[in-house]
Amino acid sequence: MVAGQRSSKPSVLIVGGGVAGLEGLLALRDLAGERAALTLISAEDEFIYKPLLVEEPFGAGPAERHELEPIAREQGAELVRGTLRAVHPEERALDLDGESLAYDYLLIAVGGQFRPALEGVTTFPSRGEPFSVDAVLDRAEQKDHRLAFIVPRGASWPLPLYEIALMSQRRAGQRRIDAEIAVITPESAPLGIFGPAPSTAVSELLRARGIEVLTDSTVREVGSEGIKLSPGDRVLGPAEAISLAIMQGPAIEGLPSDEAGFIPVDEHSRVKGLEAVYAAGDGTTFPIKQGGLATQQADAAAEHIAHALGAAIAPEPFRPVLRGKLLTGDESMSLSADVAGGGGEADVSADYLWWPPHKIAARYLSPFLYHGESHEEPEPPDSLDVEVALPKEWHEEPMALDPERPISPN
Repeated sequence: MVAGQRSSKPSVLIVGGGVAGLEGLLALRDLAGERAALTLISAEDEFIYKPLLVEEPFGAGPAERHELEPIAREQGAELVRGTLRAVHPEERALDLDGESLAYDYLLIAVGGQFRPALEGVTTFPSRGEPFSVDAVLDRAEQKDHRLAFIVPRGASWPLPLYEIALMSQRRAGQRRIDAEIAVITPESAPLGIFGPAPSTAVSELLRARGIEVLTDSTVREVGSEGIKLSPGDRVLGPAEAISLAIMQGPAIEGLPSDEAGFIPVDEHSRVKGLEAVYAAGDGTTFPIKQGGLATQQADAAAEHIAHALGAAIAPEPFRPVLRGKLLTGDESMSLSADVAGGGGEADVSADYLWWPPHKIAARYLSPFLYHGESHEEPEPPDSLDVEVALPKEWHEEPMALDPERPISPN
């Protein structure tokens, strides 16, 4: 469609050029076909494969990038550059920078915003240039070779912190630095969100690498005297510290949000209280902010929109299956779990648990980036994963991911 030209077809606007936005675009093109005029709106020219940002501090080069314009064109969509400022649901319109666009259906996939959780530490991810692990190790030599990797309370996806800790331990060994490394986390067990078997495997890996794990611990302050922990008045000695950032919601004018700015959605990714408005990914109230889950939300939204446009499909609700690939600096470890609970055993393996074996397991985006055509569930041959219904409370009452709060399967 020519820019600015109004199509006679229903207009579907997808806001966000990240994982959820591209998954939504690919899914809608496949499911709705030519029933809709698709527009992808992005503040950036490129799609960045963010799970690989953890490799940048180790000199692996910039994360994988893809220009959005050729992707949109290939899917028969128009690409519009702009930042979303407000949505007017009654008018079915939205405001960009100095421009308004009408829509028949709207999918919001703008993600969240990271902010530092602690002062006096290196934060990952950050808005600036990636930090250098070699520089961190140099500074640690001035602090008795001690390194602390911190999962702050409120962090919604702790896996990258464990990757950085493991790869830093490997780099320290390569440099013959006898580093004393600790992970501090409010979790009851490392990556406990995946369940006992994967968490035990990660714990054993950390132990084998000589990395101490302080569970059920929250960092209150990092200073020259050391690292102050809760509960109690525990203080660790001075250490060079790296902390995950915590995320805030997009807080979009015209859309409902919780106190942190996240958008409440139902099991079909519909924004609560609004018609024809959907949201997927990190910007929603779903407590786990992870790329694979974001694509599953986008698929649920795309199916519901396509059905409304007349496609002969039965829209399935969002059923979260968590798949995470842990980079270790040597081999990788694949972890899979039914995060809703009650759906069977979790799985952990040094082999592939899904295909293509990307960091993000997505029905459409993974094969697209892998130059394939399959739109099946991202499972390898002879592999079984269990999907169950989403816990009702996750849609009725938005909540933050609290490692001390059990997740009810009912």
